[in-house]
Amino acid sequence: MLKDMLAAVRQGYTPTRSDFERVLSHPEDGPADNLSALLSQPPAAIRSELRIRPRTSGQKIYLDTITSHEITVAIGPAGTGKTYLAMAVAVSALLNRQIKRLILTRPAVEAGERLGFLPGDLIQKVNPYLRPLYDALYSMVDLERVSRLIDQECIEVAPLAFMRGRTLDNAFIILDEAQNTTVEQMLMFLTRLGQGSRMVVTGDVTQIDLPPGVRSGLMDAREVLKNIKDIGIVLLGKEDVVRNPLVQQIVHAYENSGKPTEVPRKDASEGKVLPEREGWYPKTPVLRPRKK
Repeated sequence: MLKDMLAAVRQGYTPTRSDFERVLSHPEDGPADNLSALLSQPPAAIRSELRIRPRTSGQKIYLDTITSHEITVAIGPAGTGKTYLAMAVAVSALLNRQIKRLILTRPAVEAGERLGFLPGDLIQKVNPYLRPLYDALYSMVDLERVSRLIDQECIEVAPLAFMRGRTLDNAFIILDEAQNTTVEQMLMFLTRLGQGSRMVVTGDVTQIDLPPGVRSGLMDAREVLKNIKDIGIVLLGKEDVVRNPLVQQIVHAYENSGKPTEVPRKDASEGKVLPEREGWYPKTPVLRPRKK
């Protein structure tokens, strides 16, 4: 462990307390979780002083999947970096002119997306639900530059309803909070994919806000799309929580409370039902991306 930490420091990485805690807490994870392996992942270079790397083996699998698949579906609890890492790859691609547009979207369930508000009214109502996307964006790119890119239509942040009827070419599209899409909305979104584009769909199946009896588009997509070659499905687990260490303790506490798992666990490539584990999410990694 100390050897890995020293190698990390030599490569410009500053290990945090949570890095030490994670390695000490899960020695059984083996070499895939050591810092040397994680540091072998090319960083998402946002600017010279900000290079974002994975901090767990699950996150490394996630980033590998994003770069090797046109569509990536990531499911995991809060704090696993689902949206942040996807945003880092997307912003890096935009600033390096690998794509022409970055499109960030999420369903605004509480804002009544289907009620037919006029555009101005809708934007006013859904802005609070888009705020987390802006927050992640501002953490990587300064406010002035973000505003300029939005004015130039290089960055778009909009509710999911605004995606209908469009074909999104040469873009990196991120759908956040996808557990709150319906099956119809998920199909609508996925079929927006145009030439030269890449999509990442993220969500947490334990935080579904849909009305009772309405099936989550994220859970449906996981089953329907699992055998498509160019779609990668990744499950992040509690071991991938990299926020304040207290967040991981919260996830563990709820896991130990006996709440039943809300998503069936199957291997995406072989269709095998995996042994049940306690808690909401199985140990990472469960779903590995299919090889091209």
